[in-house]
Amino acid sequence: MAASSGNLVEWFDFYVYAFTALYFSSAFFPNDDPTVQLLQTAGVFAAGFLMRPVGGWIFGRVADRLGRKKSMLISVSMMCAGSLMIAVLPTYAQIGAMAPVLLLVARLIQGLSVGGEYGTTATYMSEVALRGRRGFFSSFQYVTLIGGQLLAVLVIVIIEALLSKEQITAWGWRIPFVIGAVAAIVSIFLRRALTETQKAEARNNSEAGSLGGLFRHHTPAFLTVLGYTAGGSLIFYTFTTYMQKYLVNTVHMPVKTASYVMTVALFLYMCMQPVFGALSDRIGRRNNMLLFGALGALTTVPILSTLQHVTSPVVAGVLIVLALAIVSFYTSISGIVKAEMFPPEVRALGVGLAYAVGNAIFGGSAEFVALSMKTAGNEQMFYWYVTVMMVIAFLVALRLPRQARYLHHDH
Repeated sequence: MAASSGNLVEWFDFYVYAFTALYFSSAFFPNDDPTVQLLQTAGVFAAGFLMRPVGGWIFGRVADRLGRKKSMLISVSMMCAGSLMIAVLPTYAQIGAMAPVLLLVARLIQGLSVGGEYGTTATYMSEVALRGRRGFFSSFQYVTLIGGQLLAVLVIVIIEALLSKEQITAWGWRIPFVIGAVAAIVSIFLRRALTETQKAEARNNSEAGSLGGLFRHHTPAFLTVLGYTAGGSLIFYTFTTYMQKYLVNTVHMPVKTASYVMTVALFLYMCMQPVFGALSDRIGRRNNMLLFGALGALTTVPILSTLQHVTSPVVAGVLIVLALAIVSFYTSISGIVKAEMFPPEVRALGVGLAYAVGNAIFGGSAEFVALSMKTAGNEQMFYWYVTVMMVIAFLVALRLPRQARYLHHDH
């Protein structure tokens, strides 16, 4: 729990931004066209993503050279700083163009931090997990990740219930960022008690945490991880963050109804993680990944096309949960599948960097690409784009070894 607590905080803060954007975009990007505001805000969201590979590299290096614990403490402290900064930022009306610039800086700090968090946590959790229960243990990374997203939605729902739209737009949107900063401090205390899993010999290895060491011997592993992270991130963001806007913009659902539908869907999705993680311990992680790629490729277009014409929130919810169940084949074991591909001296770097690059390019741009294709009047194109990426994920999963090269003999 201590290891994944930071995950919860990181993702809470990251998503609070996505969900409060509807309220604060006008304060930082004054423009009469709400879509332009959303696009600009989504652009800042993407910039936060582009910092992830840098974060994956820096923190992967720290984790492989100085230990997992140190890396996890630094990343959660940075998230705390980024959140506090957004919470107290002056608006465009107060300081002009400096406001969106400072917002961008805060997002970049958060992006660095999230980029560092994933690889190190995935590595740490794979190293403390017991043999035969690894998939189950590993699934908790996404339990806290979705938990963070869920808390973000819940906080927004509570604020929407207590405050008027005017109050939220004026100052209410700042509250979640304060909550995030406080939660980060709690996580720092929890993490200080962790035991280090990185052995001294791995830390002192001359190639520990170096890009040279990673690419000299592990380029195929890196590309494999990159391949399924690309598809995995894209479909994950399509059915989580983007879904909220899709339900409002395309399905024409009231904002509050969309929030409720997504809250229930995300809660069920979170509960599914340990189940799918335990399943992978039974059927093998390679089979989990193959099922993810195949089912994702076959169902994306039908699910999104059906959603377009749905009027009942319940039916919409069922369709989204179905999609998220398919995504669970991947998310429940994504950390462990990646960690098993690398030896300990470059593990955090390999996992963190490959994940961050795939996530930045395909996950971070999901919303932007979807909104752009919608604006161009060709929303169907986006469904096919996701499908093609799922086919690639399936092909990459075929390359996974039947037996993990690393980790299976180190306990």
